[in-house]
Amino acid sequence: MTKRWKQRPEGSNWGEFGDDDQLGRLNLLTPEKVLEAVAEVRTGKVFSLSLPLNLPGGNVLNPARHPPRLTATRRDGTPMFLHAFAHDHNTTDVACDDMVTMSLQYSTQWDGLSHIGSHFDADGDGKAEMVFYNGFRGDSDFSHPDRNGDGSSRADRLGIEHMARHGIQGRAVMVDLRHHYGDERRVVGYDDLMRVIDADGVEVRRGDMLCLHTGFADLILSMGGQPDAERLARSCAVLDGFDARLRQWVADSGIAALIADNYAVEHRPYDFQGDGCSALLPLHELCLFKLGLHLGELWHLTELAGWLRQSKRHAFMLTAPPLHLPGAVGSPLNPIATV
Repeated sequence: MTKRWKQRPEGSNWGEFGDDDQLGRLNLLTPEKVLEAVAEVRTGKVFSLSLPLNLPGGNVLNPARHPPRLTATRRDGTPMFLHAFAHDHNTTDVACDDMVTMSLQYSTQWDGLSHIGSHFDADGDGKAEMVFYNGFRGDSDFSHPDRNGDGSSRADRLGIEHMARHGIQGRAVMVDLRHHYGDERRVVGYDDLMRVIDADGVEVRRGDMLCLHTGFADLILSMGGQPDAERLARSCAVLDGFDARLRQWVADSGIAALIADNYAVEHRPYDFQGDGCSALLPLHELCLFKLGLHLGELWHLTELAGWLRQSKRHAFMLTAPPLHLPGAVGSPLNPIATV
């Protein structure tokens, strides 16, 4: 075991799951939590919580992320799509084989712990280093494209494969912000969140995965792959990451993951005028950098949220593994809720 820091960020849990831990709060997804989840299954009904992975469409939500592109694989220059093997071997077989080029965080996704770090003086020498959860370093634990001859990148530590190997299954709870606040833009702080949790009698237990329904994914679907950036920016509830009491509640709640059907989970202040000493996305900093708390974004929660409300329930079993892609900093997925 190697302790990678002399001082840890205020409010962090570095080292509490071990000096080499790369799972963070997923350590709370224990066999006991799986059994709690199984106890929430009463009908056997399942819900897919993924958007089609070619949505939202375009790149207005993030200029660096583009829609997936499906293409045929090739063999000796020939597309392996509607390929008749009779041409080669006098057989009856016809084959289609394809590949995809996509941003791993374009649509329904997990943010890995390698997605967001911070400049922080982990060595206690007065100089800030580029550091990630539990003290892993940008210079030694990540492979940068500019340092690799082939242009590849890789998180050699904190990659999404740790999440995949652990297995993501447990008790989850739904907080239906849309039901209470509608489809207009609302920046939700601690008081707003507690009001909804109390009104709906939501019991948030240690090790739960918390899902926030805002209706944003529904709006994305209605736009048919041509998102309206201005309309999206003024629509649906979003957490106020600058609310210190909200951040403290997230830290104290003991949740194992934080999931929303919107983009980024928290409000993104595009006109941010910082002094270089604070985070643009403070909830991302808290969750991914300080707590090792994975974030889920752009999940499609509306059908499940409606069913739970009609059934006077808020808890369910969630199965949500990422792709087992070593070195990736995020992953698409097709989460399944079982009620």
